[in-house]
Amino acid sequence: MKKGLFAAYLSVILAMTFWSLTYVWYKMVFEFYNPITTVFLRLVISSLILVILMLPMRQLQRMKMSDFKYFLLVTLFQPFLYFLCESFGVKEVSSTISAVIISTIPLFSPFVTAYFFREKIMRFNIIGIVISIVGVGLVIFERGHDVEASAVGILLLFLAVGAGIGYSIVVKKLSGRYNAVSIVTYHNIIGIFFFLPLLLLFEWDHFISTGFQQQAVVPMIELAVFGSSLAFIFFTIAINKIGVTRSNAFTNAIPVLTAVFAFFMLGETLTVLKMFGIALVISGLFMSQIKRLPRIRKRSFIRPSE
Repeated sequence: MKKGLFAAYLSVILAMTFWSLTYVWYKMVFEFYNPITTVFLRLVISSLILVILMLPMRQLQRMKMSDFKYFLLVTLFQPFLYFLCESFGVKEVSSTISAVIISTIPLFSPFVTAYFFREKIMRFNIIGIVISIVGVGLVIFERGHDVEASAVGILLLFLAVGAGIGYSIVVKKLSGRYNAVSIVTYHNIIGIFFFLPLLLLFEWDHFISTGFQQQAVVPMIELAVFGSSLAFIFFTIAINKIGVTRSNAFTNAIPVLTAVFAFFMLGETLTVLKMFGIALVISGLFMSQIKRLPRIRKRSFIRPSE
């Protein structure tokens, strides 16, 4: 393997690892702070890091005022709606189930791209979608007919999935004008102003009364540094080297990695049924990503005429 390809695959693996760990770090921070406070602080720390690092490297492009409305729309989807729904969802649902639901974003993307960009959906892709949905059901309905997670938490996580898809549609318009680092930096900065009123209205008193919590510092910084900053940088490197499709395929590993990390770090259960459901989700996700099946050439047993 060429050195450039090795660096690209290493980058995308690191990005997926960091994003998988965010679900574990969320659980640690939520022991002290509420979701809005957590996301607000995460965005502040991440924005500071990106600006400090990217400005000297001249990677931060200047935003055109004509594109400001698109950045507002991108920010509305992510980080605002996505992080808001994801954070409250993770608070109600286990880390493993959260990662499995969020990992279904590639499942529904083909339908959206088919509508907006006229991309065809293969029958094989639809089969993969159905298989993954069955897998999600096995993970969620682990105890017979009893839901192992809050219905509200599940709904919020699926709303986060919708926000993630909306983000990908709008960001496609901006990606031709700005690099990924600039897009991420700007929508994080704008996101701070989206979350600030919510923090002041709903969680300011709790934040002040909680004060500085030393045990929450490390996972909060990990969320910002690894989840919101480095993961996006590594993912950008991978996209530049191996393309969007190959890079996105690695997101299928997030629920598996999260389940493993949650098992070792949070003591969450990892039953056989849950592992089987995760396997179905991942298998279906890969099937839903396949663009074209190889054609089998038929051998002719009719000899050409002499």
